[in-house]
Amino acid sequence: MTSKSKSQRPPAVVLVVEDEPIQRLEMIALVEEAGFTAVEAWDADHAVSILEARLDIHVVFTDIEMPGSMDGLKLAAAIRHRWPPIEIIVTSAGTRPDIASLPARSMFLPKPIDPDAAIRAMQQFAA
Repeated sequence: MTSKSKSQRPPAVVLVVEDEPIQRLEMIALVEEAGFTAVEAWDADHAVSILEARLDIHVVFTDIEMPGSMDGLKLAAAIRHRWPPIEIIVTSAGTRPDIASLPARSMFLPKPIDPDAAIRAMQQFAA
């Protein structure tokens, strides 16, 4: 039987926001393979409801182009305003935002996602 050291922190929680089910599953698998706990949302409205209910989200990994009341860039801005400590990774296959449209302490990763770059970003933000 093993016991965790009291100094060990639980894995960081990453909220994956992606409307395409296959891509969402792939992103969740990447998050979990990197040693983080994944929580999933299918659009920005669902993500906001999760963020309102949970206090353990460290990083939000969101697609830009999604249906609903806001896209991923508006979600990122809302997160920075309402939950300032949360780090943000924005991704898209089509839209390539300019750096000025991203909130502070966020980054953009183009699709297809480079797994190594995504893991480095999550590790950096979760540290």
